[in-house]
Amino acid sequence: MSLNPKNTVKKVRIAADRKEFPRAHLNSLRVAPRKMMILADMIRGKKVEEAMSLLAFTPKSGAKILQKLLMSAVFNAENQNHQGEDLFVKTIFVDYGPIMKWRRPRARGRAFRINKHTSHITVIVSSQSGK
Repeated sequence: MSLNPKNTVKKVRIAADRKEFPRAHLNSLRVAPRKMMILADMIRGKKVEEAMSLLAFTPKSGAKILQKLLMSAVFNAENQNHQGEDLFVKTIFVDYGPIMKWRRPRARGRAFRINKHTSHITVIVSSQSGK
């Protein structure tokens, strides 16, 4: 599968996940999706405490941002009367956002294009009993 956004296949989103489980979104984050996918794969399926400690000690640029987004999903879960200590990361996915395009001047009047990729991130948490 190519990393080109035009060739990617959208992941299937379950309709029950949209209504039933607490979630948090982050749109148009100025970090490349393939960099965020590494972090998302690292915490998918883990308990929230373990995921938070992994992100706290990961020296990646998006780790702190993903940690804040995970905390937002946990707070949303607590507002929906879920227990915070038995939550785990049910689903996390990173999608391509809009691409910002720059032109870099080169020799002989040419220009090279520079693409600045953005990400859309969604985190869904659930309790262990609802697994």
